[in-house]
Amino acid sequence: MSSEFGKILKVSVFGQSHGTAIGVNIDGLPAGEEVDLEELQRFLDRRRPGKNPLSTARNEGDVPEILSGLLDGRTCGAPLCAVIRNSDQHSRDYDDLADKPRPGHADYTAWVKWKGCADMRGGGHFSGRLTAPLCIAGGIAKQILARRGVYVGAHLRSVGNILDMPFPEQPTAELFASIAAKPFPVLEDKNGELMQHTIQRAKQELDSVGGVIECAAIGLPAGLGDPMFDGVENRLAAALFGIPAVKGVEFGEGFTAACLHGSQNNDPFAVENGRIVAETNHAGGILGGITTGMPILLRAAIKPTASIAREQRTVSLSRMEDAQLQIHGRHDPCIAHRAVPVVEAVTATVILDLMLEGNHGTF
Repeated sequence: MSSEFGKILKVSVFGQSHGTAIGVNIDGLPAGEEVDLEELQRFLDRRRPGKNPLSTARNEGDVPEILSGLLDGRTCGAPLCAVIRNSDQHSRDYDDLADKPRPGHADYTAWVKWKGCADMRGGGHFSGRLTAPLCIAGGIAKQILARRGVYVGAHLRSVGNILDMPFPEQPTAELFASIAAKPFPVLEDKNGELMQHTIQRAKQELDSVGGVIECAAIGLPAGLGDPMFDGVENRLAAALFGIPAVKGVEFGEGFTAACLHGSQNNDPFAVENGRIVAETNHAGGILGGITTGMPILLRAAIKPTASIAREQRTVSLSRMEDAQLQIHGRHDPCIAHRAVPVVEAVTATVILDLMLEGNHGTF
């Protein structure tokens, strides 16, 4: 199933943006794990729409309804199924898009693949709305990992050409928590102010802008993962590319490594307090697809939102001729800042799956 990922921990996402509900089924959670629903709601609120002028005006509560898998606040071994009811759909805003596909969006490819039968209201199953159930899975995974000393956090590294400072070489759980508590997820607030101005300017120009999210995971042991086609990078990248609008993923120095010499890019090893460590972390905590024990560091590139208010060239599918399209309705001028917890969620879920696999399904 294309909307599922994971080996031991299998996560399946379902629903459409303007359907009755969206949701997730999580199979393979270890039994007996406490799930703090208030903490989970706080995590979901970080990506929730309608909170400020920087995001879509669609106002959804995003309160998960747990249908199965929990008993007295703990996982019970059964698959955990949760839904989020949709309540603020404006489907008429999408009437023209059934015939005129949006440039940069999956409207056309969905029409080709499913012969015009796809529900593309609000983006349908391709919508960023489907990242809310991903955050249910990831929010639960983060709680389970934290009890084992593993923490995942992210920040907005850039919007357009405005940069935030990078994570330090050894980020901490306290740093992650401080970013999560901010209304705009950056390390340096002055950089965040410039990013917000960039987003507002794009909105005023009836346009959109993209960004880059930097994510780190700390507390992981060395030795997780496998070489070649099933490595940690492979597993993470495959899941991260399932987030709508992700167009690039890199680890450690990433593409910058191609500009370096080996003497600059290699991470020297040393013995510290009886354990082997790397003195630097250009590899992003992964060598040969296997964790080194250093923090995992990755970045995900988020494209500009496809739905912009400027008039664009497209085609009429029914008439098979060139056409003009002007999109109406409520859309994000930038989705990168709302995608920060989503990247955290997917990263945490994959890491939990890797740890369960490394421990044969148990801790």
